[in-house]
Amino acid sequence: MQADQTLETKPQSGQPARLRLATIWFGGCSGCHMSFLDLDEFLVELAGKAELVYSPVIDVKEYPQNVDVCLAEGAICNEDNRELLYQVRQRTRLLVAFGDCAVTANVSALRNQLGPGNAESVLQKAYIETATANPALPGEPGIVPPLLPRVMPVHEVVAVDYFLPGCPPPADRIKSFLVQLLEGQEPVLTGKDIKFG
Repeated sequence: MQADQTLETKPQSGQPARLRLATIWFGGCSGCHMSFLDLDEFLVELAGKAELVYSPVIDVKEYPQNVDVCLAEGAICNEDNRELLYQVRQRTRLLVAFGDCAVTANVSALRNQLGPGNAESVLQKAYIETATANPALPGEPGIVPPLLPRVMPVHEVVAVDYFLPGCPPPADRIKSFLVQLLEGQEPVLTGKDIKFG
């Protein structure tokens, strides 16, 4: 953690400071978020120490400013993913590549094996060749974001502060990481909780 990325926040009106936590889901299966929900009763404790300000599990439409930590699940597959990731990095102190798709691009990157122009061949296969009714490429803006030429892990697009590997990371690994942050420590991931970079 860099010196200017301290997690200390100023309490307001006598209340203890709460960590502003976000989770985000790019190209992946949502298994990392399912593992996050497997924190079970620790989620109640976490709710007392952190404010979940953005996540697929809450109804917030725009990524907020001044986020302390964001767990970013999934690979960067399309232009919408990339633009949102730029915004997340700009508005977040600590960005965590959350799970193997975020760390390595994992299964989401299988289309990279198709070579140059793979985005077009994937769309052709999905919307034309395997369609059971009305085969056609989506033409209305906003239906399918333009695919990037290749799928990338998060760190190939923006700087990442921590890597939390696993497919998905087990709940105890997520808890260990979050507890260290909540206690004001720099998270140390060793052994099975390996730290990349």
